[in-house]
Amino acid sequence: MSRIASTWVSALAVPDFDAQEPLNRQIYRKLRDAILAGRLAPGAQIPSTRELARELGVGRNTVLNAVEQLITEGYLQGERGSGTYVHRTLPEETTRVSQLAPMRQSATTRRAPLPPRMRDLMAITALLPATGKLRPFLPCVPAVDAFPFALWGKLVQKHWRRQDSHLLGLGDAAGYLPLRRAIAEYLASARAVNCAPEQVIVVSGAQQALDLVSRVLIEPGDSVWIEDPGYQGVRATLTFAGATLVPVPVDEEGLQVQAGKARAPNARMVYVTPSHQFPLGHTMSLARRLELLAWSRDAGAWILEDDYDSEYRYTSRPIPALQGLARDEQVLYVGTLSKVLYPSLRLGYLVVPQSLVEIFAMARTLAAGAPSLIDQAVLAEFITQGHFARHLRRMRTLYQDRRAILLDAASRELHGLLEIHAADAGLHAVGWAPNGMDDQVMCKQASAVGIDTLPLSSLYHGPQHKCGLVLGFAPFDQDEIHSGMRKLAQALSQFHRRVESG
Repeated sequence: MSRIASTWVSALAVPDFDAQEPLNRQIYRKLRDAILAGRLAPGAQIPSTRELARELGVGRNTVLNAVEQLITEGYLQGERGSGTYVHRTLPEETTRVSQLAPMRQSATTRRAPLPPRMRDLMAITALLPATGKLRPFLPCVPAVDAFPFALWGKLVQKHWRRQDSHLLGLGDAAGYLPLRRAIAEYLASARAVNCAPEQVIVVSGAQQALDLVSRVLIEPGDSVWIEDPGYQGVRATLTFAGATLVPVPVDEEGLQVQAGKARAPNARMVYVTPSHQFPLGHTMSLARRLELLAWSRDAGAWILEDDYDSEYRYTSRPIPALQGLARDEQVLYVGTLSKVLYPSLRLGYLVVPQSLVEIFAMARTLAAGAPSLIDQAVLAEFITQGHFARHLRRMRTLYQDRRAILLDAASRELHGLLEIHAADAGLHAVGWAPNGMDDQVMCKQASAVGIDTLPLSSLYHGPQHKCGLVLGFAPFDQDEIHSGMRKLAQALSQFHRRVESG
């Protein structure tokens, strides 16, 4: 073996012939790492591919593939009539720092610090529920097992068979016009929302709607009222926009307007969930709604109404939207179809005042993640043919049954562990923890036995908070609810015993 070949073979080591990774990728990776680590210096000559292949015990083409890839990426360079070398112009610092070692910031390295709002954002998003396998009792998820797959599939096939090429483009930035018409008609009849089709902006889920609103209407430093406790997603979005968050407490009548006025009378905006407050489940009273509208007119503030799951009300008709009560154009209305149909559909809508249609259409043009026109066309037909209304009626009955199963199981299994409160609407219930119990630790204990919940304390923004667990029931059948409730009771019982024993 030549001295050059010996140097390179020692840098590579013997390939693992039993590994799933192809041999050429192993050789490529080991050569690249040796160069980056400085074990092979800039200008070092490599042996011929024939010689290197013989010493490594592999085919020449295997080595040739690895070397050609390294030349393409700039790690090696070929010189006509001379051979192949480690690229001579690689920065010296690059070849002294191994990519395999954890990166460390030296004392002399200067980094711009993260803005304080980004640190706040990281703290908020760390508390968001993890995504992945669906386990009891993950909240805010619909029953995808009851989705009308066959019907939806027929509508999808119908649109593909038409070979309508315009549905493969980007379309109108504000959304597919037939879908906007269908949404406007549905909102007028079912939610008492006053809007024309052009006021409907189709978005990739409610979170994108919240992001658009914050980009268009919020300047850094603007005060925004938020419900306390309330939805973490809007806290994250407003924090990212640089808003000053003003937590306003919630009681049985909804957002306490007088408390908001005392804390920030000239706030730029207020975010509310009046039809079904998240997470406590209260419905904002008419008196409180009128009070909020009056304040927003006097203060020149915007109201951002999130109507995330108001379709599911079990003891009465759905409560009309706050937007329908507004005489002036001060309410922006957000709705989602992910909680009605299926989460990965990623379709929602934002209803904006007539005066803001143009600016929001332009903002939607600049926003990433435009929804698929095929999905929009299928949904438009799903709504206009009456399938959407029928699906809602079926789901309302199903969720009412599953809610009753959850309450019955909780009364038997969780007595003394959680005091369950289920509102007359929505897809979740709240279990209040006994005094002195840490709901975030309770949540971790539940997760260890296969139960996903949301700690109520994580939904508070101010220093005062209550403890409990948010329990979703919509996507789980009777067996899953009963089994999950037994596991949750076991985990909480063990936790209580440890707390009591000191």
